[in-house]
Amino acid sequence: MARYRIGTSTYSFWHFLPEKVPIGYVMERARELDLDGVEILHAQMESEEREYVNELKRLAFSLGLDVYCLAIHQNFVKPSKEEREKNVRHTKRCLEIAHRLGAPSIRLNSGRWETVKSFDELMAKRGREPPISGYTEEDGFRWVVESIEECLPTAEELGVVMALENHWGLTSTPEETLRIVESVSSKWLRVLMDTGNFLEDTYASLRKIAPHAILVHAKTYYGGGVWYELDLDYAKILEILDEAGYGGYISIEFEGKEDPMVGVERTKRLLLGYFK
Repeated sequence: MARYRIGTSTYSFWHFLPEKVPIGYVMERARELDLDGVEILHAQMESEEREYVNELKRLAFSLGLDVYCLAIHQNFVKPSKEEREKNVRHTKRCLEIAHRLGAPSIRLNSGRWETVKSFDELMAKRGREPPISGYTEEDGFRWVVESIEECLPTAEELGVVMALENHWGLTSTPEETLRIVESVSSKWLRVLMDTGNFLEDTYASLRKIAPHAILVHAKTYYGGGVWYELDLDYAKILEILDEAGYGGYISIEFEGKEDPMVGVERTKRLLLGYFK
């Protein structure tokens, strides 16, 4: 198998707890673990101010780390055009932040209807939820495609790829994920393949989206999953990536209850065990 570059999402050290874990702290831990880079979770940033963003870029460079992705949250599945435009502006702003960080990609979501309010309940429903009353899935897909298309000129101008993650909502299945990517039909929209977000037919589903992947999330759950856990076969997953000709980053998303330094290191060793 190929030797991929391995990094970690800053999310691996936080999990949306009340007290944010500083991104600089995660960068220093990534250096201790001899990782190649970091994926910055936008929601974990302390500021969008130029001074703060430049300091993150300086620190990463001083530690010998790539910043390979800015993972953002936005929701294009909104009946209100005004709300969709608000999310488009947010996405464009994040493309600019990624560019300032030197990150060549942003993580994009489709968004979801939010008719299931509790994430625990959403997981119990396997990531599925009904549309808002009076609207259909077709409306949702149209809004997502149109919103992404509005962001394309900014992505191309800045040289930042939008990586659409299979992340619940309208990307819960490989067919839905590819429907959006193929409808937009641009090299500036690719797929972020999350190994832990297909709860049904995991490997067949990953195989379908792997040829379109620009980035891969490697999920692990040492100590037990925070919300759920899957027994993922990384030998099989890496074979799928090799077959697809993937050559990019593998970004660790540790979602277990174990200490993050332990969990991320174990994940790194697990992946390295399959490399040539």
